[in-house]
Amino acid sequence: MPLTALKVRHAGPGRHADMHGLYLLVRDTGTRSWLLRIQHRGQRRDFGLGSANQVSLADARLAVAEYRRMIRNGLDPVNELGLRRKAAPNFEKVARDCYDAMKGGWKNGKHPSWMPSLENHVFPVIGKTPVDAIDSAAVLRVLEPIWLTIPDTARRILQRIGTTLDYAHIKGLVPEEISLRSVTRGLPRQARQVTHLAAMPYADVPAFMQKLAALENSVGRDALKLTILTAARSNETRFAKWGEFDLDKCIWSIPAARMKMKEPHVVPLSPPAIALMRRLRDAHVLLEGAISANGLVFTGAKNNAISDATMVKAMRDMGINDVTVHGFRSSFTDWTADQTDFPKEVADKALAHKIPNAVEAAYRRTDFFDKRRLLMSQWADFVANGVKLW
Repeated sequence: MPLTALKVRHAGPGRHADMHGLYLLVRDTGTRSWLLRIQHRGQRRDFGLGSANQVSLADARLAVAEYRRMIRNGLDPVNELGLRRKAAPNFEKVARDCYDAMKGGWKNGKHPSWMPSLENHVFPVIGKTPVDAIDSAAVLRVLEPIWLTIPDTARRILQRIGTTLDYAHIKGLVPEEISLRSVTRGLPRQARQVTHLAAMPYADVPAFMQKLAALENSVGRDALKLTILTAARSNETRFAKWGEFDLDKCIWSIPAARMKMKEPHVVPLSPPAIALMRRLRDAHVLLEGAISANGLVFTGAKNNAISDATMVKAMRDMGINDVTVHGFRSSFTDWTADQTDFPKEVADKALAHKIPNAVEAAYRRTDFFDKRRLLMSQWADFVANGVKLW
């Protein structure tokens, strides 16, 4: 059935057909736009006709009639209308607009890394290129240097570029949908294995930490130290803010929005962790003159959060190539089981693991904070092994 003005306003997410190849596209975010799909010279051609908030159903049908008239007369609508189109904005401008439009519907843990990944790897290559000039070859230039070195990030970047181009299309900035499915055919195959994240044997951690502490301080090395001392996830460290730390009470309070299980987590800080944070705070005050509660503890280029690769690079620079940052949580778990008498549930709480049994979770209300403070202090003593590391 053809669309009506009422349905255009109230249709749910999806693709809704009108007639003669006209579709209303409704995104999960509520964004509505027009798409015309035509077979032209044996190929499917998709044309964006603008936002449904700005182009009425009647005007969209008139545009369809105009496009079809051009094609019947042997004309290419892209070339004909290109003379009347404004110059397309560059890719960076569209990507930032896309991010602003979509981030409200994302989980809080997702969007902090979205823009930094584009700023670090995409904008330097194609950021100034008009968005309607981006094709598979341009995307390939972005991905080639990072496809094998940081494969997970590269795949996320490919997805984010695709999202940006889809956004450009529904906004009428790109006349046809751009498929990036062929891009990976020009790239080597990534070796992907489903394995546990590689962990350092806990017996080797003290020597590693002493070697790490002997090197000149850097953002990546300091972030890695805090991650190991607190058995935190790397994202919890990367996006840590000064306002989360109470160094007098020796605690790090991570809000639920930043936790994997979406529950707040209070980390007892051991004396070495406190010493590390005081040094970082003093350096920050010396450099910036003040501490902002919303300011990130660990920052990279343009004061953005450090990337996933920053702590990894700190290890690779030391010749450690077979261990992941996340693996230190396993090192901590194994050490707790082999070298202490703390129950497993205390270690699980220290790692902010969720209790899998719903009944048990309902009755276990304690967070074992006092026991966890003692556990983390013993872990720090083991790691330091009598040597001042901070």
